[in-house]
Amino acid sequence: MKKNIKKFLTLLSVYYTYMLEYRSELIFWVLAGSLPIIMMGIWVQAAESGKFAFRSVDFTRYFFAVFLARQITIVWVIYDFEREVLTGKLSPKLLQPLDPVWHHIANHIGERFARMPFVLILSIFFFVLYPQAFWLPSIANLLLFILAVIMAFALRFIIQYTFAMVAFWTERAAALENLWLLFFVFLSGLIAPLDVFPENVRNIVMWTPFPYMINFPASILVGLPVDLTRGFLSIAGWFLIFLGINRFLWRMGLKKYSGMGA
Repeated sequence: MKKNIKKFLTLLSVYYTYMLEYRSELIFWVLAGSLPIIMMGIWVQAAESGKFAFRSVDFTRYFFAVFLARQITIVWVIYDFEREVLTGKLSPKLLQPLDPVWHHIANHIGERFARMPFVLILSIFFFVLYPQAFWLPSIANLLLFILAVIMAFALRFIIQYTFAMVAFWTERAAALENLWLLFFVFLSGLIAPLDVFPENVRNIVMWTPFPYMINFPASILVGLPVDLTRGFLSIAGWFLIFLGINRFLWRMGLKKYSGMGA
């Protein structure tokens, strides 16, 4: 166990250093995740009509929390894995005494550490522009948010990594992610709080993994009422489901990969 932890920490330091070489690109990556801020302006204007239970400040805080959750949960493993399979770069990693997935996990976590200073600067700038939206979440909500967003990242990662397994059979595995993204954008709370959805639609959506990757942690941070037990159990349940599918596809995919002469 200690050896595995040491190996992972070594990978983490390597990928963190690697990400620091792309400081300028990181600024654009952070800004690329600013869709919630754009949507905030739309919903703030809608709130002024008085047709929603949310006030303008509520929408402002919610979409800022969505921005934070989005920065932490963004995943791109399917594109890296697809390229490794198609180019044969996966082969040398299979010879290492460590599952290749840990390279991708270390890459993502290292990028988060490199990204955070820019996120902090943008957060300060945000509250300079919208001082009326500034608030301090309770310690309990902050800790629950941290736990929820870490679990949401794990769920988002395992889902996309599972889709990436399709790269063993096709050169267009990323197309699955593009299709999934359509549902993710509309049902995760990224462009609108789920509380503004019709109740019958919301009840159906809550049985999918989408709302637990953005809406759930964001709602916790701003203090909106959420079912914590259902939320955390749903994340854990969906994670285990996709983990099982992932391991099955991994074993079957390796046979396919080896059969191609890798």
